[in-house]
Amino acid sequence: MLPVLLQTDQELRMYLEYEMKKALLIASFVALAVSGTAQAAGDAAAGKTKSAACAACHGADGNSGANPLWPKLAGQHPKYIAKQLHDFKANQRKDATMAPMAAPLKDQDIDDLAAYFSSLSRKIGEAAAEKVELGQSLYRSGNSNGASACTGCHGPSGDGNGPANFPALSGQSAAYVAKQLKDFRSGARSNDLNGMMAGVASKLTDEEIEAVSQYVQGLH
Repeated sequence: MLPVLLQTDQELRMYLEYEMKKALLIASFVALAVSGTAQAAGDAAAGKTKSAACAACHGADGNSGANPLWPKLAGQHPKYIAKQLHDFKANQRKDATMAPMAAPLKDQDIDDLAAYFSSLSRKIGEAAAEKVELGQSLYRSGNSNGASACTGCHGPSGDGNGPANFPALSGQSAAYVAKQLKDFRSGARSNDLNGMMAGVASKLTDEEIEAVSQYVQGLH
């Protein structure tokens, strides 16, 4: 039930954002409590041995230097990497290249690969100077069309939230981020939690997507 004292659209938006962040914080604490009772499932050393095929696209260091449309995996939360591989395997996230790569992987393979790539250091890129002002505003404050600030889930420095399974964005390739936002907006990608990213992306213009993607590329 909304408080009766809310008078303006801005007040309503601020209240809803506060409630969303509060719910996410509670979910994070619950997830952290649960994850803290279990041992890490992945073996980074085993993952390194199994990563040869991955390196062709994502780089031996996990920084995907060959093609900016291939995501950097270095430093990503292991739980998030594992979820994406499971989703590719189950065809819940569609990609003609990744589906056959994920298909033969066993659960332990996925955990090992996730542990390995998360242990690597991500290289931070550089944002296009002319995109930074708009990109920073969108990332930290959202927009007037109702898109929420990215900081609520991905953090001020783009570190994400491992227990809540929100990915780290810091230093991620701008081309990759832009493609994912456009895919969420069009429905080509739909494996986000409760449609959260689809909702945000639907309120962003192409110009805004390019700007916030550039900002993320240089964020650290």
